[in-house]
Parts: sequence; structure tokens; C-alpha cells
Amino acid sequence: LGQVHGQLPQDNDFFKFFAPRMPRQREYKSTALGSGVIVNSRKGYVITNNHVVDDMDEITVRLLDKTEYKATVVGRDPKSDIAVLQIDARGLTDLDFGNSDKLRVGEWVIAVGSPFSANLSHTVTAGIVSAKGRGNIIQGDVYEDFIQTDAAINPGNSGGALLNSAGDLIGINTAIYTNSFDRSNKGVGFAIPSNMVKQVMADLIQHGKVLRSWIGVQIQPLNDSSARAMGLKSPDGALVSDVVKDGPAKKAGLKTGDVIIEFNHVQVKNVDHLRNTVSASKPNKRYDLIVIRDGRKKTLKVTLEEMPGDDALATVSRPPAQTNELGIQVSSLSQSVIREYDISKGEEGVIVIAVVEGSIAAEAGIRIGDLITRVGTKKCNSPRGFAALIKETQKKNMVMLHMKRDGVARYMTLELDD
Repeated sequence: LGQVHGQLPQDNDFFKFFAPRMPRQREYKSTALGSGVIVNSRKGYVITNNHVVDDMDEITVRLLDKTEYKATVVGRDPKSDIAVLQIDARGLTDLDFGNSDKLRVGEWVIAVGSPFSANLSHTVTAGIVSAKGRGNIIQGDVYEDFIQTDAAINPGNSGGALLNSAGDLIGINTAIYTNSFDRSNKGVGFAIPSNMVKQVMADLIQHGKVLRSWIGVQIQPLNDSSARAMGLKSPDGALVSDVVKDGPAKKAGLKTGDVIIEFNHVQVKNVDHLRNTVSASKPNKRYDLIVIRDGRKKTLKVTLEEMPGDDALATVSRPPAQTNELGIQVSSLSQSVIREYDISKGEEGVIVIAVVEGSIAAEAGIRIGDLITRVGTKKCNSPRGFAALIKETQKKNMVMLHMKRDGVARYMTLELDD
């Protein structure tokens, strides 16, 4: 896949002085390279990565026989990094989808793409499946359930095919692990599973967008220490740190401090697993949800709803929008949180459960486990109340927090950016 986008020189006095004769509307063209897979020969559908075609003015698809076709974008989904293109061509050959759920670690796989340059198009490399279900690889609000492989994947391979030994499409290559200085392959590549690709593609073709469900909770991962503190046998599952008002979870009776261990008869492995499973489920349908509450199993019935837009509050696994200004995430003092952070009996407030690196809070020295009892002189006893007080004080570009750490109380003043 080749793309072209235009850029205009900066329109300022410095530019005009040193280039007075240059036309003001001169366009500079640059190209980028990616890979793709024909998945429907009759309709000319091509799958690639969203980041390959994002913000491009023109897209050209070059086939193995070097014929080229202009492509149109049928739909894009940044959250899964999948895009569907269409070309008007005859005599195409497509790939069959394989079942990525049946893929096993150690199985041989083949990666196809155009690493580094168009001169290396349709390069084939081989390797094995190193791991499945990889998450927390790409920063941002994306749905991750990556297949990890040691097959050589390099810049330009994005959007290309990952095949099993039978030649079936079991993934779309999307990312490689590198350091800051070297973008070449290090034997750690990632592909989007074909089952996720197939579902996203179907929605983009039929609806022009991906229909996702949501449960209406903030969730965080469990580690070994938090699992032991809550009396759990393993850190599998997802800890509910907040429940969205009037959301599906609230209506189902879910509470802060619950640990979700099973959804729709499927055991929850981690936060990403629950997030992907919920989003792929049909909205307006009732599902069984099993949680651990105060050491006991409890079965709830939850009716999922279609996920609101990006500006809606508290989508699954995203830090609360109301705390983004400070860079912290807080939780109510449920029994499980009190045990995990060893909070003294009778304390009131909210507990800091996450601090964004480089944020205002991090630079001020706020840590996970700090207890915030007041914003200014007003008490706060819930994440929602804390967010409201923060919003109220933001008008002064300054927030004063009353905090407790290791039994020592003090006020901390944070200056906000204008």
C-alpha cells in the first residue's frame, strides 16, 4: 500500500523573507508504505492497519504482478487499528480466515509484507507463535489481544498477513517491539487475531463503524499482593474501582471493590480479556456475571448497552476523565481497598490507586495508597464527589488536597496548567 499526503510550508514572516518567490500554496508530497491482505476477491475488500492509511489523501494498492489500483476507505477503526479498503479489480485471489482462537503457542506461522521499501514487497518470513493474548503493548485507548511472534516483522510490514502452516489468515501484523534508537526487528512482533479482524471488518462494511458493548465500570488489574489481601486464590479477574452512574453495571448491582471473575460463562483472565470480551458481545442482551464480593461468589445478571461516544464518562478500563487534570485515579474505601492499602478503621476519603507518570500529581510526590480526605476544606468520600470538588477548584488554577500517608496528615497544593 502506498499513500500520499500534502503539507504546506509555514506561512510566517521568516519563511516569506527567505523564500519570497516561492508560491504560497506550493504543496509538498511525501509517501508512506504499508502492507495489506485481500479478503474478498469478488468485492475487492482489502484489510490493513488504520495507522497505515490514517490522514492520507490518496491510497494506491500494488499487487504481486505490479498492477496498481486506487483504493477507497470503506471504514476505519482506530481502537483496533483495523481499516477496510476497496479496489475495483478483477481476477483477484483472496485469503481464507483461520480461527485464531485455535492457534497454539509454539505453532509455526508465516508473515508476509513489504519491509522498509517497495523493492522488498511480498517478503515472506517464518517463525513461531511466542505468546497469545498480549495486552498493554500500545499506548492509548486501543483493544489489545495480540498474537506475539518471532517471525521477522519490520517497518512496512504493518497491515500484512500472518498465516498458519495451512495458509489461513490468523492475524494482521501491526507492531514490533523496539528500543528508542533502533526500529528494526528484535524477534518480538505483534499481530491482531483474525477473529477480532473478522468482526471489526463485518461491522465496518455493514455499519461504517464498529458496534461495541460496554458494562459501565472502571476496572484495574490484580497483582499477587492485592489478590492475597482480598482472599483470592489467584490474581485472575478484574477489580472494579468505580461504577458508572446509571450504567449497565450499576443497574445490575455491581459495586466498587467487586472482582469480576467470570463473564458469560467465560473465566476472566485479566483487564484486557474482560474488556475485549464485553466489547465483542451483543448489546441489549442479558449476560451472567460472577463476582467476588467480601470473599464470597455472587452471580449477577447484566444487560449490556451499546458503548457511548469517546466523550462519554468511564468507558471500560479507561482512567476517569475527571482526574485527568491531576493525573491520578481514586477509589472509594470499600472493604477490599481498606484491607489492601491497610487503611485505619474509621478513616474517610478516597484512596489513590493510580498515578500517571510525569503528571502534575506525580511531580508533586503523590503516591498510590495516599488517602485524600478533603479538597480545600470540603470533605470527599467518593470518586464522583472528588471529581466535582476538583472541577470546582480548577477555576483558580490551583488545587489544595488534604492527604494522609503512614498516619501523617498534611495539605498539598498543586498548581494546574493554564
